[in-house]
Amino acid sequence: MQTQENKKWFLAGMRHGVPIGLGYFAVAFTLGITAKSIGLTPLQAALMSFTMHASAGEFAAMTVIAAGSGYLDMAITQLVINLRYLLMSCALSQKVSERVRFPHRFFISYFITDEIFGISSTVPGELNPWYTYGAACVASPGWVLGTFLGAVVGNILPANVASAMNVALYGMFLAIIIPPARKNKVIAVIVLVSMLASSIFTLLADIIPLSSGMRILVLTVVIAGIAAYVHPVEEKEANADES
Repeated sequence: MQTQENKKWFLAGMRHGVPIGLGYFAVAFTLGITAKSIGLTPLQAALMSFTMHASAGEFAAMTVIAAGSGYLDMAITQLVINLRYLLMSCALSQKVSERVRFPHRFFISYFITDEIFGISSTVPGELNPWYTYGAACVASPGWVLGTFLGAVVGNILPANVASAMNVALYGMFLAIIIPPARKNKVIAVIVLVSMLASSIFTLLADIIPLSSGMRILVLTVVIAGIAAYVHPVEEKEANADES
């Protein structure tokens, strides 16, 4: 019975992961082009994508590599930029049943990206690890293959075409946040406030010199904290979602 349930969730994750994988493939082309421009081989670029699954982190890593900086600079840069994944892991841990063992929790955290976190966090009730696995088994190959091919043939593409492929990433974000925002006015308000606050921080970058990763971290903690205090999720609401 449990096997059938896991299979159902795995297939659901695969269906939802297909558009993410296609978007990743397009976006990763630009990443592969950048990797080739700093001297990385296609295999090295693909290995980086497979082990990191983080676009901003990988672009930052390539900047550090191109500058010839040391391991300490690389570690600090990645810590700051990718710190938001710690918050995502903590959030998803609240949706996973206490019966789920450590190996499943470990692999869920390994495959967390902004988009996979988005679809996993909107699953009604508890999160079955096999849902995340299903999404990841489609999305991750798209990211890795896109990086590899970008490093191999990416320079053949015109610069404006390669740059336009990044639009796919924003399309994925909209596809993730719009459906729950239409169903819940509180989520819609939080999304709008987050977009407005992020825009203000960007415009005030000279006054508030925060990196993009740290900006996301600060806004996430502050806005999510205020939202949780003003509109906490009651137990009866959680039970209703699970049913």
